[in-house]
Amino acid sequence: MKKLWVHLREYTRECILGPLFKLLEATFELLVPLVIAAIIDVGIFNGDKPYIYKMCALLAGLGIVGLISALTAQYFAAKAAVGFSASLRHSLMEHLQGLGYAEIDTLGTATMITRITSDVNQLQNGVNLALRLLLRSPFIVFGAMIMAFTIDWQAALVFVAVIPLLCAVVFGIMLWSIPRYRKIQQKLDGLTRATRENLNGVRVIRAFRREKQETGEFQKKNDTLTRTQQMVGKISALMNPATYVLINAAVLVLIQVGALRVNAGTLTQGEVIALYNYMSQILIELIKMANLIITMTKAAACGNRIAEALEIQPGQQNGTEKPENKTGTVVFSHVSMAYHSGRENSLSDIYFTAEAGQTIGIIGGTGAGKTTLVNLIPRFYDCSEGTVSVDGTDVTKFDAEELRNRIGIVPQKAMLFHGTVRSNLLWGNKNASDEELYEALKTAQAEDFIREKQGLDTKVEQGGKNFSGGQRQRLTIARAMVRKPEILILDDSSSALDYLTDANLRRAIRSAENPPTTFIVSQRTASVRNADKIIVLDDGKAVGMGDHETLLKTCPVYQEIYDSQFSGKENAND
Repeated sequence: MKKLWVHLREYTRECILGPLFKLLEATFELLVPLVIAAIIDVGIFNGDKPYIYKMCALLAGLGIVGLISALTAQYFAAKAAVGFSASLRHSLMEHLQGLGYAEIDTLGTATMITRITSDVNQLQNGVNLALRLLLRSPFIVFGAMIMAFTIDWQAALVFVAVIPLLCAVVFGIMLWSIPRYRKIQQKLDGLTRATRENLNGVRVIRAFRREKQETGEFQKKNDTLTRTQQMVGKISALMNPATYVLINAAVLVLIQVGALRVNAGTLTQGEVIALYNYMSQILIELIKMANLIITMTKAAACGNRIAEALEIQPGQQNGTEKPENKTGTVVFSHVSMAYHSGRENSLSDIYFTAEAGQTIGIIGGTGAGKTTLVNLIPRFYDCSEGTVSVDGTDVTKFDAEELRNRIGIVPQKAMLFHGTVRSNLLWGNKNASDEELYEALKTAQAEDFIREKQGLDTKVEQGGKNFSGGQRQRLTIARAMVRKPEILILDDSSSALDYLTDANLRRAIRSAENPPTTFIVSQRTASVRNADKIIVLDDGKAVGMGDHETLLKTCPVYQEIYDSQFSGKENAND
């Protein structure tokens, strides 16, 4: 939690001025009961109207100055809180972007979203209220008690008795609430995860008619969160009535003591009113303090969660080498890989060499380890055993930016961003000309339908929802080709393409000037049959390696895949 406060350093001036102006406002507020006492004891008692008018003008002046002080304090507090949250959110996002795939998988997308949004907002509210009330409320409470002693020390003993009781109630509830609010945020993570999964998979859910089941699961998580919030809310809600009961009991005692002392001639009516006003000020400030503590309790829980995310360190150490050799040769040397230490290997003893310009097909059933294998090339994950080399250099020794600049990657899920076709393609190479962009579109078999629209200025909705699945895939392939990479990874990126378009795409890549070393991950034999080398994976093991004809004769797994798609007929010609 302490690490988060570094983001307030550049707002040190605001953090000082905000509370100071609040204390100035509180000082003027503490003077008001004395002015009212003077009006009653002097002006009204003596029938002195000019004195009453003068004191009323003084009250108005105190109110105006207090208002200006409050507005100024609010400005500085808001500026510091918003600036703090913006800096923290930027730092958190930058840190998460620097984590490896392994850490992101462990942390989870839902919890990252919650921490960047909800948790940071709670912390922002906590900082804002703390700058405004953390000093003001105790100042008013103890200031009112001291002012009461200046009026009459015996009557002020009521304040001495009631303030510790109020503090016990407030801080007792606070200590009970803090761990419960942390649990609420954790349950909110689970609810966010369920919501995200349902929204992303809405078509699949409807296709399998699982709306009722998913709604039921969501309702369970929502009810659990609701019950937890209600339980904490009920206990926290006790703070206001408990403080009201204590304060009003103190007021009864104060009025009784005051009446006796007025009757004895040691107190005036105005001083009793002033004591009552000070007690009312204490009540108001303690209610504010209660709300502040609830907000700060939530903020503390959220701050600890953010700090936990910031403390997660990348498991990979960036290399420093930037080899001048750029051929696109990839070598897997007895590579094994497990996603988490101690778990079963996702890949076991994989070894092969992809020469420059070759096309490598990787095929296998779902969960066979195809994506895991190609993810080791750009070093999204590190292998557990063996080495992966690019251009003769171990990928762990590469500078990460240098390594990934040599690689064009088209992931399984075609992802486009809001903007235009041009802005999306420039992700591959921000300095590419329009001619180069159209060349990439042509290679990706996307030029025709883009020219039919508005060319490179065609609008792209978030996620590319205004394009079909096949069009999205071709645009993501074009984005990778704009970079003119030495190595191209197509991770099942033509699954939505028909056989003819898929064949034309592969032919265009092979015939490109300086064709890249291409890895084609697919479950379709038609997509890999013309590859220079095909690797057949089954349960993380390479059970076959060779060209199409060889594997048909020697690899039962490949034969089974081929027969299931073509019924044993040779009808997959390009």
